[in-house]
Amino acid sequence: MKKKIGYWIYAIFFYFFRLFPRKKNKVFCVMTHDGSPGSSVGVVVEALKKQFPKYQYIYMKKSDREGVKKHVIKSFFGFFLAKPYHMATASYVLLDNVFLPMAYLKFHKDVKVIQLWHGTGTIKKFGQDANAGEVKRLEFLANQSITHLIVNSEYTKKQYAQAFGVDLSKVFVLGLPRTDEMFSEEIKNRKQNEFYAEYPDLKGKRIVLYAPTFRDQEVDAPKMELDIQYLREHTDEQTIFLIKLHPFVAKNYKTDDSERFINVSDYQDINTLLFVSDILITDYSSIIFEYSVLERPMIFFAYDLECFSKNGRGFYEEYLSYVPGPVVYSNKELVQKLNENTFDYEKVIEFKKGSFAYLDGKSLERLISQVFKA
Repeated sequence: MKKKIGYWIYAIFFYFFRLFPRKKNKVFCVMTHDGSPGSSVGVVVEALKKQFPKYQYIYMKKSDREGVKKHVIKSFFGFFLAKPYHMATASYVLLDNVFLPMAYLKFHKDVKVIQLWHGTGTIKKFGQDANAGEVKRLEFLANQSITHLIVNSEYTKKQYAQAFGVDLSKVFVLGLPRTDEMFSEEIKNRKQNEFYAEYPDLKGKRIVLYAPTFRDQEVDAPKMELDIQYLREHTDEQTIFLIKLHPFVAKNYKTDDSERFINVSDYQDINTLLFVSDILITDYSSIIFEYSVLERPMIFFAYDLECFSKNGRGFYEEYLSYVPGPVVYSNKELVQKLNENTFDYEKVIEFKKGSFAYLDGKSLERLISQVFKA
């Protein structure tokens, strides 16, 4: 109930400030999932600043909400006064998440609300396909303000329209700007060099990135299923593991100070980690879509597949036939696949082709042309 009251207060001030003149050059950026420059919204804003340097860019980040939760007076004024003012007077609203106060808001008809989301695609169900009760209702209402939902492919178009509860006419297959640099050899080489400058001892080693999805139940009971000790004993010294965990899990994971197992959970640029990795280990994460661009092998450590299928969100496709790599259920099977080091690269390539309508790295250009120059 406290949250709802907060949404109502936000809406009251929003409608008051909607009486003020709207500014044609103001962009309001909701970055409550990822506030970094390399995020879904961040890469768009960085490009807009170069093309439209006189535009005003206002940010709503996770820290703004956290300040309200901690009863910081300055955050109260910022969240319930400054933010509604800027949102109500903006001509563009960029989103990387569902912003629930929007369930009670109605924008001017000329305002463009662009949902860029924080995933490139999805294996597991989300949004209207996974939520229930009041959260589902509020998310549906909040999403009705969306004018442009940006996706990667025709397949994702139908999927996302359903998950967000919006009409297909509002979904645009332009490609996601955050993935553009995955297609650039120049950027890939630069970021690899920057990484090896920071970790020179890793150059020439086989790097394995472990990046599991976040499970809803891990809010209360975070854990990591990967057995570090077993992997250390059964893989060679030339194999390095980068561990990228969700913040909820990472805060409870203690590094063993091993040079072969490096906790990169706080590493901001996920694309850099993908560029330097020879193999990706994941489970139900959307990270596989970006990684498929590199046409490198993936192993799916789905130790809780049956439980996740029945008690979790469920999947849009039959998991075993959909994922572009071998599925393993135990640390022993995982080690066997790593040591065999034989993979079906054609399956990864086919997965990439089905997941991206464009393979040209020009998604940002298409977005700016269609939304900001139209």
